[in-house]
Amino acid sequence: MFAIHTLQVLKRTPARLPVRHYTQYLKEHAYINGAWVSAKDGNTFTVKNPATGEELGRVADLGVAETQDAIQKAYDAFYTWRDTSAKERCEILKKMFALMVQNQDDLAKLMTAEQGKPLAEAKGEIMYAASFYEWFAEEAKRTYGDVSPAMTGKRGITIRQPVGVAGMITPWNFPSGMITRKLGAALAAGCTAVIKPAEDTPYSALALAMIAEEAGLPAGCMNIVTSSRENTPAVGKVICESPLVAKMSFTGSTATGKILLKQAASTVKRVSMELGGNAPFLVFDSADVDTAVAGAVLAKFRNMGQTCVCANRILVQDGIYDEFSKKMAVAVEKFVVGNGMEAGVTQGPLINDKAVQKVENQVKDAVALGAKVLIGGKRHELGHSFFEPTVLADVPKEALACREETFGPMAPLIRFKTEEEAVAIANACNVGLAGYFCSNNISQIWRVAEKLEVGLVGVNESIISAETTPFGGVKETGMGREGGKYGIDEYLQYKYICFGNI
Repeated sequence: MFAIHTLQVLKRTPARLPVRHYTQYLKEHAYINGAWVSAKDGNTFTVKNPATGEELGRVADLGVAETQDAIQKAYDAFYTWRDTSAKERCEILKKMFALMVQNQDDLAKLMTAEQGKPLAEAKGEIMYAASFYEWFAEEAKRTYGDVSPAMTGKRGITIRQPVGVAGMITPWNFPSGMITRKLGAALAAGCTAVIKPAEDTPYSALALAMIAEEAGLPAGCMNIVTSSRENTPAVGKVICESPLVAKMSFTGSTATGKILLKQAASTVKRVSMELGGNAPFLVFDSADVDTAVAGAVLAKFRNMGQTCVCANRILVQDGIYDEFSKKMAVAVEKFVVGNGMEAGVTQGPLINDKAVQKVENQVKDAVALGAKVLIGGKRHELGHSFFEPTVLADVPKEALACREETFGPMAPLIRFKTEEEAVAIANACNVGLAGYFCSNNISQIWRVAEKLEVGLVGVNESIISAETTPFGGVKETGMGREGGKYGIDEYLQYKYICFGNI
């Protein structure tokens, strides 16, 4: 039905500058109680550039003992930090924001080196990450309480207080933004933090510690525990089960989140979980096709499809399916694949070979079930962790690409006939983070927005996350919200105080 396109790309020689040439914000030690520390046994782990396969450096590989120490130091610091005024916390957070903005280029280069996303996207993430420091700096001064209705001879007030030490386990796909969205709220509330960043992207986390130190954040308020893939389960278990940790926040897979929830239950911690997504992108006959294509391309291929709110299933109504499919293939054909450090590159590598294998398997499965490759469909000639941006047509609903989160640059197109059918397909999964749809029918817009079983909805819009809005999902996507005025609530608890004999 459709012509099979050959993906046009520019062959680029991968940049191989040492990581130290990228940025001044480079540390290879962990950060505990305001000091840069090595693992007690001297062990380190390797961090690689996914675009070139080169070793960027070796980072301290901490284990259980060092994590316990970080927790103790955060616990000790909490009793001082919680008593600082909201204004003091606000001023430090604003300094952290300003320093990130001033050093945007350096921080972005470091991110691209270890994560792979194009430099322009990395710069965008730095600004996005910084925005949470600015937002929560102001929210620090808005943690109001309440006065209860008068009781005979008594008066009641409710105050909000920081919960204590917050453990944070963060992912590699947004190595700065996923930290500041949590940390900004925690620090603003008066909490201290122990952060375990992803082993693929520890440099961005350590750079944030350097920013915090420069801004004057007191020792112990922010601690970074770096660990290898082998040590990560034990480190996560310590954070979840320590009685000194009052709150645990995790962004990552649903499978890992369930393990952490069980571990956190041992001390009845407060938890926030932002887990897997399988976002539907619905395009109705009433939509403007060009606008819908542009939105779908952005929602699907941003960060090489490695976002939790990525458009994972693209459902297109029968009346415009052919036109949409052809235009989507043409749009994707214009992508430039290469090292994110190179000017003009729009698509970088995936994070590692395991991620490439997952996309490859989903493509093979869909094709075996009758899907057609419109463009891409295989590993890229650049090698390493590159995969061709891919569009598949006529993907059946039972394909892996429709049932599992892809986390890669592959867009499966699914045909539907009615609104009811589309909503049913969209909701037929066990997770519900984001959902998108394009329509110019106002009645339909209201109906579909309310019926989609997700926490975030984009209507004729594909970039929907901001520091001012709540972020989180339903079903097995998890619990809690980050960002907006709601984000700080995750780090505050209510205390009722009753005054008698009045």
